[in-house]
Amino acid sequence: MKAFVLENGELHLKNMDDPFADHGQVRVAIRSAGLNRRDLSIPKRRGAEKDALILGSDGAGVIDSVGEGVSDFSVGDEVIINPALHWYDNSDAPPEGFDILGMPDHGTFAEKIVLTAEQVEKKPKHLNWDEAGVLSLSALTGFRALFTKGNVKEGDTVFIPGAGSGVATYLIQFAKNAGANVIVTSRSPKKREQALELGANSALDTNSDWQNELKGKTVDLVIESVGRATFNRSLDVLKKGGRMVVFGATTEDHVDLNLREFFYGQYQLFGSTMGSRQELRAMLDHVNKHNVQPVVDRAFTLDQAQQAMDHLAEGSQFGNVALRISE
Repeated sequence: MKAFVLENGELHLKNMDDPFADHGQVRVAIRSAGLNRRDLSIPKRRGAEKDALILGSDGAGVIDSVGEGVSDFSVGDEVIINPALHWYDNSDAPPEGFDILGMPDHGTFAEKIVLTAEQVEKKPKHLNWDEAGVLSLSALTGFRALFTKGNVKEGDTVFIPGAGSGVATYLIQFAKNAGANVIVTSRSPKKREQALELGANSALDTNSDWQNELKGKTVDLVIESVGRATFNRSLDVLKKGGRMVVFGATTEDHVDLNLREFFYGQYQLFGSTMGSRQELRAMLDHVNKHNVQPVVDRAFTLDQAQQAMDHLAEGSQFGNVALRISE
């Protein structure tokens, strides 16, 4: 089978042996996979290890082989892949043994993948393959940040810096479905317009004076993923006693925090990462109930995987980047 791998520190296409579905496993013929910023960081994290590693955490496809002991799935079932490994029930933090598909295990940027049957879920019927392929990681991350950690409620105002990421596009839709008001930011006028079309109530220029722009408005919840560049600015617009959830840091990891201002403001700060299978299933119920449509910025073929990685690295996308593996 054809796969996009990291080998000896280099990214390239390679022919790999077809995997075999053993006891308790299923083999999925991948139709489409989703790229995430995690994929961009893996080459630096893994270094020049010589063994070929198939990248990719997100994917959707058709089961083409079922191992012994599997009763919940059959050949021909259309499924999405759960990229959160060994985390089944909702908990305050991931359990010991939690990992994310795509390192150290082989991932989804290949024509086939073998997983335990507990790592796949039925594909929402209203989604096409590209939409299904980009769903799991970003939508699960956003769902946990917004509902489990952020405890969003009807009537809340949610502030989301950085409108263009895949997670942000789910956050906008999920928050609107929950009856919240949504404010986003972006440097790009086009992305601000797209966010409004998706359902955001207002979209601010990242370079504007947020406190002045939001004067008279109460922000109940901030969902942060940008990092140092926006962390303190986001905290400045949050109401006293408000909630901030951080699930990423696309700029620098370290921030300066005025502890006196923080504890006088009695803010609530939460970290969030991915989510459990229980939350994934709740997210899928939400997607089905509200007919959520993932936003696919562009779709590339597997032969164009490096171009897809470069496109994501540029940060110009609005929504998710898909990799079409097969028709």
